[in-house]
Amino acid sequence: MSNQSIAVVGGGITGLASAHHFACKNRHVRLFEAAERLGGTIRTERAPEGWLIETGPNTVLDKANEFKRYLDLPPLAENRLPPDPRAKKRFLVRNGRLMALPMSPFSAITTKLVSFDLKWRIVRDYFFSRPRNRTEDLPLARLAREHYGSEFVDYALNPMVAGIYAGDPEKLSARHAMPFIWDAERTHGSIIRGQLAQARARRKAGIPKAELLSFRNGLQELPDTIAAQLPRSAIETGARVESVSRMDARDSAGTRWLLRWTRNGETQTEVFSKVLFAIPANALAELQVAPDPARPGELHTPLAQLGEIMSPPLASLFLGYRREQVAHPLDGFGALVPEVEKLPFLGVLFSSSLFPGRTPPGHVALTVMIGGTRQPGLADLGDQQLVDLVTPPLRDLLGIQGAPVFQKLSAHTHAIPQYNVGHGQYLALIDEFEQAHPGLGIAGNVRDGIAVPSCIASGVSRAEAML
Repeated sequence: MSNQSIAVVGGGITGLASAHHFACKNRHVRLFEAAERLGGTIRTERAPEGWLIETGPNTVLDKANEFKRYLDLPPLAENRLPPDPRAKKRFLVRNGRLMALPMSPFSAITTKLVSFDLKWRIVRDYFFSRPRNRTEDLPLARLAREHYGSEFVDYALNPMVAGIYAGDPEKLSARHAMPFIWDAERTHGSIIRGQLAQARARRKAGIPKAELLSFRNGLQELPDTIAAQLPRSAIETGARVESVSRMDARDSAGTRWLLRWTRNGETQTEVFSKVLFAIPANALAELQVAPDPARPGELHTPLAQLGEIMSPPLASLFLGYRREQVAHPLDGFGALVPEVEKLPFLGVLFSSSLFPGRTPPGHVALTVMIGGTRQPGLADLGDQQLVDLVTPPLRDLLGIQGAPVFQKLSAHTHAIPQYNVGHGQYLALIDEFEQAHPGLGIAGNVRDGIAVPSCIASGVSRAEAML
C-alpha cells in the first residue's frame, strides 16, 4: 500500500468531511466506521405511513464556510429546504404555560415574560459595563448571573443551554462552551453589546446571516451525499479499530502507523502514513496506542483522561397526532423548558411546523427531548413509559387530546459532550497527544464545537493541517 495512504477512523459527519477533503487533495484515503451505517448521530427515518423522523439533529445552521460548500452538491442543492416562516417564533414555558419569546426591541420592552428588574439589569449592563479580561475560566451561569441576575439564568440561559447542550450552565465552561459570550464580555463588557458588535463585524465582512435548513428527505441527505463522493472501496463499515502502532521508518517516507481493526471477529491490519481519529471522547479514551517502534507490543491508552468528559444520555421522542387532537396552532419552532418549571423534558420541537413533508396529510408531529444532564435517568425509559410521562404536561401546554397515533423513540447513550469548567485540560491533552505522535490527529466535537457545521469545519481543518 502507498506510504501516503491516510486512514480516517469514524464515519460520522466529521470523519466524512475529513475523508472527502483528503480525497479532494488526491490522497489515498480509507474510512473506518464501527457501525454498519455512516452519518453518526445524523439519521433520518421515514415510516410507511408518511412520517419523517429525525433521530438526531433536526436542523442545521449554514454558518461555516466548510459546510456551505457542500450545499452546492447534487442532490443537496435541489433538495435544500428553508424553514417555514412560522418557525421563527419561539416559546418558553413559564409558570406552567407557553409564552412567546420577544422577536423585536419593542416586544422585548413590553413582554410580560420577564420582570421589570431583569429588563433594567439588561439596560444597565448594556450602557455601563466595561470590558473585562478574565484570566480563569468559570461556570457559564456565574458569568451570566454577574451581569443579569438569577432570573436571567433561570429563564433564559438555563433553557437555552438545555436546547443546545442538554447541559447545565452551572457546570458548563463560559470560555469553551460559549466562546462568543466570553469574547463579548472581554471586548465590550456588555454581553449584548458585544454580540451586536460581532454581528456588525460579520455583516461588514460580507458574511451572510446564518439560516436554518434541512433537506427534502431529511438531514441524512447530508452525510449520504458526502459519502457518495468517496470511492466505495475507500469505506469500511462494521470495522472497529482496536489499536494503532508506530512502525520503524525504513525509507524517506517518515513515520508510519499500523492500524489494527476487526470485523465479524476477524482481525486485519493496514499501514498508513497518517491517521485522523474522528470519534467521540469515550472511544478516544479507549484507543490503544504503541508509540515506540522498538516496543510495538506495549499498548497503552494515552487519551484515557478523555473518558472523564461527560456525555449524558438523551432521548428523542417523536409523537404524531391528528391535527384536531392538538389545540395549539404550533406556530413556531418549539418550546424550551427551564429547569425550575420541573417538567420531565428539556423542550419540544414542533416538527411538522419546521419543514413540509414530515407528516401524513391532516396530521402534526412533535419531538420531545428528554434526559441530558438534567434528568439522565429518564433517557433509559421505554417508549410507552416516556409517552405516559410526558403526555400530562404536553396536554396542559398544547391542549392535546387522546393518545398519539404514531410514536418513535430514539435514544443516545452518549449524546453531546459537555464542555464543562476545566475542559481546557482535555484540549491540552489532545494537543500533547498529537505532538507526541507525529502523523496522528484528532477532529470532532470533543474539541472544536458540537454543532454539525462545527464538526464539518473541524474535519476539514484538521485534515488540512495533516497534509
